[in-house]
Amino acid sequence: MMGRNQTSISEFLLLGLPIQPEQQNLFYALFLAMYLTTLLGNLLIIVLTQLDSQLHTPMYLFLSNLSFSDLCFSSVTVPRLLQNMQNHDPSIPYADCLAQMYFLYFSDLESFLLVVMAYDRYVAICFPLRYTAIMSPMRCLALVALSWVLTTFHAMLHTLLMARLCFCADNVIPHFFCDMSALLKLACSDTRVNELVIFIMGGLILVIPFLLILGSYARIVSSILKVPSSKGICKAFSTCGSHLSVVSLFYGTVIGLYLCPSANSSTLKETVMAMMYTVVTPMLNPFIYSLRNRDMKGALERVICKRQNLFLL
Repeated sequence: MMGRNQTSISEFLLLGLPIQPEQQNLFYALFLAMYLTTLLGNLLIIVLTQLDSQLHTPMYLFLSNLSFSDLCFSSVTVPRLLQNMQNHDPSIPYADCLAQMYFLYFSDLESFLLVVMAYDRYVAICFPLRYTAIMSPMRCLALVALSWVLTTFHAMLHTLLMARLCFCADNVIPHFFCDMSALLKLACSDTRVNELVIFIMGGLILVIPFLLILGSYARIVSSILKVPSSKGICKAFSTCGSHLSVVSLFYGTVIGLYLCPSANSSTLKETVMAMMYTVVTPMLNPFIYSLRNRDMKGALERVICKRQNLFLL
């Protein structure tokens, strides 16, 4: 057990989803359709924010990074799941498992970006006349860069701590991806440092951003109540509605998965919540922002018209 990474196994076995063999093709088609929808929806947001100058604003800078985060997050789990379902081969190499775990921590980027977007909405509603000065391009880029740096640091920290563990017995993971908690249960070396870091960093990464979002919306509500009007309330709701929907979806899933344990059918519940976390949420985010957003619809129309005019010329 001495030394660094004395792993005696070369691969893990992902048990995947509890699906009957006769249902494999149906669920394969379903997950493939959901993944393609996720790709198209998030790529559409990224492309539109780059091509349309009217979307070169702080909110859409944050939104394009959120879409990229969802794209990466979904792409490290669903393709492997589809491959295993198609080939009936549950094995995943040790290095690939660590790499998958590393990129799974890019969900932290969504947590940080939701805080930044909440701050953006707070400034827009509470300080509309100073919005341009406060949310300057340099400050926006700095907030995005900080989010990426913190995410990368957190992912690297957990990956390096996992790489130092030994796996010398069971290599079966009762999941469809390399979940950290499942990997820690398989380790045959001391995991106390890993568990301590998970407890501390998990609190910092999830609880503090959630409290900051609540604080931002508390200030927004307080500002609206000072000058109550139906027009102001409608404007605030249209400005914050999409963001609140994504926050509710993201943190609702996290709370359901980690803070509301169930004594019965825990494995099934964790699988369902993980599917919501890794597959459903990245697919729904583009719909929440784009289908209910006039700016995004207008940008799509302008880009299409511009391309048609260029084609006709």
